[in-house]
Amino acid sequence: MTTSWIPVPAESDFPVENLPFGIVRGVGDAAPRVALRIGNHVVDLAALVERRLVDVPPELVAAPTLNALLADEGGHAGRVRGQVAELLTSTPDARVEPAIHPVESVACLLPIHPGDFVDHYSSLDHATNLGRLLRPGSEPLLPNWRRLPVGYHGRSGSVIVSGTDVVRPEGLLPCDGSEPALAPSAALDIELEVGFVVGAPGTRIAPDDAADHIFGAVLLNDWSARDIQAYEYQPLGPNLGKSFATTVSPWVVTLDALRPYLVPPPPQDPEPDPYLRAERPWALDLQLEIWLNGERVSATNFRTMYWTFAQQLAHMTVNGAVARPGDLIGSGTVSGPARAERGSLIELTWQGADPLTLADGSHRAFLLDGDTVALHGWCGGAPPRPRIGFGAAVGTIVPAIPRARPIHDR
Repeated sequence: MTTSWIPVPAESDFPVENLPFGIVRGVGDAAPRVALRIGNHVVDLAALVERRLVDVPPELVAAPTLNALLADEGGHAGRVRGQVAELLTSTPDARVEPAIHPVESVACLLPIHPGDFVDHYSSLDHATNLGRLLRPGSEPLLPNWRRLPVGYHGRSGSVIVSGTDVVRPEGLLPCDGSEPALAPSAALDIELEVGFVVGAPGTRIAPDDAADHIFGAVLLNDWSARDIQAYEYQPLGPNLGKSFATTVSPWVVTLDALRPYLVPPPPQDPEPDPYLRAERPWALDLQLEIWLNGERVSATNFRTMYWTFAQQLAHMTVNGAVARPGDLIGSGTVSGPARAERGSLIELTWQGADPLTLADGSHRAFLLDGDTVALHGWCGGAPPRPRIGFGAAVGTIVPAIPRARPIHDR
């Protein structure tokens, strides 16, 4: 564990070994630019470039998203992290201090412009729970589930940064046995996920080449309107029930920072097709938590995922599709075998049959207006391994937008 001359709180997600990338506004000329996070401060990379303290083309860091840096094939992202780490752990340099700003003095923006968003269904426990809920009396896993990473193509334009309110979505819903009508969702849910951000582009990528194409990871909440989803998803799958909002944490933790926490995944039976086989360990020992209105309601670990992000990337591109810089890969809901490890409310409350009781005495089957959800995640934290964390992915539910007149009158 390394010590920086910038103070880092003991339980911080952002020691000098982490230095994740993000986009901030409110420093210098107030234009959005690339920054690194350390403790409770951000490091303005454009300011360091102006002072010739880091070696990176200015257009890669004076930018409103990380996409140019993700696409860079010159290895500048890795080098700049190393150079900044050296600046922050050597003798304090007066030239560096003007580039350091308290995180509360800036606005953290969406770090990437995702051209594509693909979400998955890769937790054995989550898929088994939903199979039992939705198909009682039948085999919970469909025949293809253990053969490939099941996924769907999401809506990249609805990806939002932590802290953005989530408007309760509307969709076509059955109404007491009468004709379906447009109505706000009454079954708004959480999905605890990890999102992986593509760096270098590629196609037909082998799992063991994932490190050449995955830049890093964020926490991801794939908000779900379960009632809208239930009515619309057959036979083609999720649409409006998923496309209204997907919240990500603002700091992209690099795969280099996460590498010490890669571990072997659970055994897969049957053995997958050769294009999905890997020799390297691609599971991640990442502790995850869901907090609802300031109260922890679930805690689990990402290492239990049946399909790894490397296999998801391989499957996404095996047909010739191209993974491009900034593309976002959702892991799918992360759930463990115990109730307290489930990553969604539909599982935690067994579709409302066993509601959560919160500390204030209120009950939740699904989310109410005004509820705030925060996802947290970190690797390590016990010496000698530093805590490599993500910060939080936070969203508050606000009421559906009122309509001046019925939709059919427009």
